[in-house]
Amino acid sequence: FTARGLTRITRHPLILPVVPWGIATAYLAGNRLCDYIMFAGISLYAIAGCAAQDLRVSKEEGSVGTVFRPNTSVEEGQRLSQFFQQTSFLPFGAVLDGRQDIGDIFREVPWLGFVVGTATGVLAEEKILYLLSEWSV
Repeated sequence: FTARGLTRITRHPLILPVVPWGIATAYLAGNRLCDYIMFAGISLYAIAGCAAQDLRVSKEEGSVGTVFRPNTSVEEGQRLSQFFQQTSFLPFGAVLDGRQDIGDIFREVPWLGFVVGTATGVLAEEKILYLLSEWSV
């Protein structure tokens, strides 16, 4: 298991982005207490899920999400532990403490997909929030 691309930023590149999305969506959806309860709740759920995956590795249970299969050998468990030593839970934590190089991240991140995905997401969220505001009482 080698850290590449987004896993150099965080070992949870698919789930942790839910945190800023949830907070931003709560603000954009109406900035009401119920918005923060719902979307911040989703953010906390994402953090708890990532922490639970890390806990399973630290307890050497072996199964982590859908990417890594349960330990079938000591060697595989050691490789997973090495991956966790190379990466960080917090975004850019491994870069800040010297375990990863920012230059490698810039070379490996799929920039076109990032730009297109961000633009598409912003447009979709604006449209959805507009429709929800039109439908609300």
